[in-house]
Amino acid sequence: MRSDLYTIAFTTIITVILGLGLSATADSLRERQVLNEELDIKKNILSVLGYKQETPWTNEEVQSLYDANINEIRIDEVGSIIDELGKNEDLSYTIYQSSENNKVTGYAIPIAGKGLWGTMYGYFAIEPDAETVKGITFYKHKETPGLGAEVDKDWFKNNFVGKKLTNKNGELVSIEVIKGYVSDTDPDAPHKVDGISGATITGTGLTTFLKSDLQKYEPYFAKVRSVNQIESL
Repeated sequence: MRSDLYTIAFTTIITVILGLGLSATADSLRERQVLNEELDIKKNILSVLGYKQETPWTNEEVQSLYDANINEIRIDEVGSIIDELGKNEDLSYTIYQSSENNKVTGYAIPIAGKGLWGTMYGYFAIEPDAETVKGITFYKHKETPGLGAEVDKDWFKNNFVGKKLTNKNGELVSIEVIKGYVSDTDPDAPHKVDGISGATITGTGLTTFLKSDLQKYEPYFAKVRSVNQIESL
């Protein structure tokens, strides 16, 4: 009888110890996973804003570069900066502003929307003039390899650089991914990029959600353009 009680007690103690150990390990792995995801996001933001890596960045380098050059700005639906944390959380948007030597070098915003097979996630960068495209990148999607998945290839992303988000009247028109190639004689060429062969739905989806996301931030960028215009006088 005493032997049976000892066995039960010993087994219970070992089970509890192992359970606590596994729980601690799981928590540690979750924390590391969250940290890696945060660093990957920061790496994408840095990349789309023009910070290029000659050799792979270490986690410490990513964090250091981000802290030194990126300022996170929260705005509301009318483009006003939100200073209080938690205020209008559901109606706030984040802009990632890059600066060097106290001079703004670009802005990045998160973009997301439906492609052919699922949601595409990425970042879109804009020059300090708030109307010229600085870059675009995607870090997660389910598009078909060799077709829609070309959205994360350099040849496609480079098509966006230098394109214009506004028309001659200063109104937002965004960027359209067309079917085929953009003609140099097309008066709207500054607002269009070459499409991906065999991936029309992916391109149409990108066109749609890019404009939708840009419209959320337009009140803020319209103010930036107005300030830039005044300062240029």
